[in-house]
Amino acid sequence: MKYLKVIAFTHKQIELKELGKLVICQENLNDKLHNLKKQFGIAEIFYLATCNRVEFVMITPKVVDKEFAKQFISALNMGLCPVSACAFLEAASIYEDSEALEHLLRTSCSLESLIVGEKEILAQLRKAYENCKEAGLTGDCLRMFMNCIVKTAKEVYTHTNISKNPISVVSLAYRKLNDLKLCTNARILIIGAGETNRNISKYLQKHKYSNFAVFNRTLSKAKQLAADLNGEAFTLDALKDYNKGFDVIITCTSAVEPIITPEIYTTLLNGDTSRKTIVDLAIPNDTAPEVLKNFPVSFIEVHSLNEVAKRNLQERYEELSHAERIISENMAAFLLELKQRRIELAMRQVPEKIKEIRNTAINSVFAEEVQGMDQQSRDILEKVINYMEKKYISVPMIMAKDILVNN
Repeated sequence: MKYLKVIAFTHKQIELKELGKLVICQENLNDKLHNLKKQFGIAEIFYLATCNRVEFVMITPKVVDKEFAKQFISALNMGLCPVSACAFLEAASIYEDSEALEHLLRTSCSLESLIVGEKEILAQLRKAYENCKEAGLTGDCLRMFMNCIVKTAKEVYTHTNISKNPISVVSLAYRKLNDLKLCTNARILIIGAGETNRNISKYLQKHKYSNFAVFNRTLSKAKQLAADLNGEAFTLDALKDYNKGFDVIITCTSAVEPIITPEIYTTLLNGDTSRKTIVDLAIPNDTAPEVLKNFPVSFIEVHSLNEVAKRNLQERYEELSHAERIISENMAAFLLELKQRRIELAMRQVPEKIKEIRNTAINSVFAEEVQGMDQQSRDILEKVINYMEKKYISVPMIMAKDILVNN
């Protein structure tokens, strides 16, 4: 394991907007990594880039320190100015041996993520490895490490609650909305076309909701979101005249005064007296208190969702010790597996050596005696030798593994 090395640039030391400067263009990624392998004597390598980390995982006997990292980054020709390059190198984290494996296990289990428990990192790790594997950049060592990494992450996500409950306001809002069991053709009014509403729209679209009307101060932004949802677009002023009815309002604007006043709500109802749903993710709320007081409304609002998100996040952090115990157990098991693999590789020559001894015995050392035997005796001798050859090949491997396990 001593040859496993990692150079990591993460959100812990580097601002997210700066990390993007270290991302390698996908078009020439493989060429650059092949050049790095050759230039620095790296046996295997793969590259991981996400929104909050850029990492190089490698198998090499070379000493990987800050000086190595400096030459390594320079060889990538990423166009960094000297000041930026120096800042990145100062912030780099370098791991080797068991620390490198522990870092990769913690990363795959999202313990090192910006948000603990977000499972996307495992899929990103696997994809990064598979891409480099297909490009011929990895080999048997990284294959074994990745098997351990994936196995450990799956155990953590299965046997702990570290990723069980959503902690983003948008995902919590959608979950509450989904609990209401609305029809997929429910009429949904989206007020505001900012990031929050765009994100919740992705959930709605993914779950086959299809009837949208988007309102925004800037009509062009309303049209962009409406186009994604295959819906209609209006200016915010059009709310006071909209009379096509609705089942759900999702609102999130930066207005300092309520957007949904009793007057506008009455117009939107267009005579409908049934209970409606309002998802209000604005701070302050876009919904006037009088609307909630005077009309039957299922109200989902950001303040209560924030409290749930905080509780869920705290529960995730309470699961850390459980996750770390699983990581420790898998590391211990993998060390034994790695030693066994080393024995297997070291003993690959045993069958060839035994065959050489057999051939030397029959064709040289005991050639005259064998030639003097009748055919039946030769056949018996051949059977005996074949039997012993098979046993001699397997016995050393079994004994070596037994010694390793028991000691």
